[in-house]
Amino acid sequence: MMRNNPPNPLQTPHSGYHWDQSDRRFFEGWYYRVTLPEIGQTFAFMYSIEDPIGGKPHSGGAAQILAPNDEYLCRTFPDVNKFWATEDVLGLGHWGKTDLQTPPHQLPPPQFTQHIQQGYQATATLNQGIITDPATGNYCRWEYQIKPIYGWGNQNSIQQSTAGWLSFLQIFEPGWQILMAHALATGWIDWNGKIYHFTNAPAYSEKNWGGAFPQKWFWLNCNSFLDQPDLALTAGGGKRGVLWWTESVAMIGIHHQGKFYEFVPWNSKVTWKIQPWGRWQMQAKNLNYEIELIGTTNLPGTPLRAPTTNGLTYCCRDTMQGKLTLELRELSLSKSKIILKAESNLCGLEIGGSPWDENWQSD
Repeated sequence: MMRNNPPNPLQTPHSGYHWDQSDRRFFEGWYYRVTLPEIGQTFAFMYSIEDPIGGKPHSGGAAQILAPNDEYLCRTFPDVNKFWATEDVLGLGHWGKTDLQTPPHQLPPPQFTQHIQQGYQATATLNQGIITDPATGNYCRWEYQIKPIYGWGNQNSIQQSTAGWLSFLQIFEPGWQILMAHALATGWIDWNGKIYHFTNAPAYSEKNWGGAFPQKWFWLNCNSFLDQPDLALTAGGGKRGVLWWTESVAMIGIHHQGKFYEFVPWNSKVTWKIQPWGRWQMQAKNLNYEIELIGTTNLPGTPLRAPTTNGLTYCCRDTMQGKLTLELRELSLSKSKIILKAESNLCGLEIGGSPWDENWQSD
């Protein structure tokens, strides 16, 4: 069995697996993305496990891939006993078809290729797998190494929880953590026979977990900007359960040239206006900075599955080819000075949950 890699210095809180072995309703989901700026395309890998105790109506795992031109592939892994994850560092995997008889665990990449016919494994520095849709024969095989650049926080300091100190208490459901706001990926992805090779491509990862599910949410994510190689944005908001009530919260996080700019409810005023599909507008302001984001798309997007109270169901819509403009201003003595303007045509944009029959505007 391979030893766990030593934790990388950019490891964020909540990188490990959160299940406490209890039989309460539980899910954990991981998201890995790599962007290929030369061809203007993106691959996103979404891994999930639900009710890992087994024997429940929704027990099982899945791997989903959102591919170039927003194409889509999904494979379920019903056997929770073939899922593994580490508690102290980022590491997980699920075996489907294999000739190995041992309990599932991390394998050296050549052994994984040799022995796993369906499945995946992922850490802070590796993402590898193969899944096939038995109905169509469509498949994806991938293996790439990851070099972390930004976790969630300033580059040379202790990394932060995305949801702040409250996320250490089981107050918020679900929990949300950006694992790697920016990283560089090198390797290859074989999508139905078309092989994409890449070196130092922008990569990203995040996760969520818990026993309750957000009623409604939106998300913007980009670390492939025109003329700004050292810039990463993650922003989002949702209506989520807090003990016995629900609240709508949103945040914006920027990493740029080693510095972390964080706009969260406890240090900033964050406002938003999100259309049911097509336009995402957010502003935030604190004592020192203000920021404005506008994401737009004319594409229809792709429906994706996400864990819900009723198991994994189609309840969100994504595109990885959104347009984004970003403006960050420094405030001093009531004057405002633009310190960063950036744009991208490779922004991830998502809406999820319901209802989305009208614009969602912050109070």
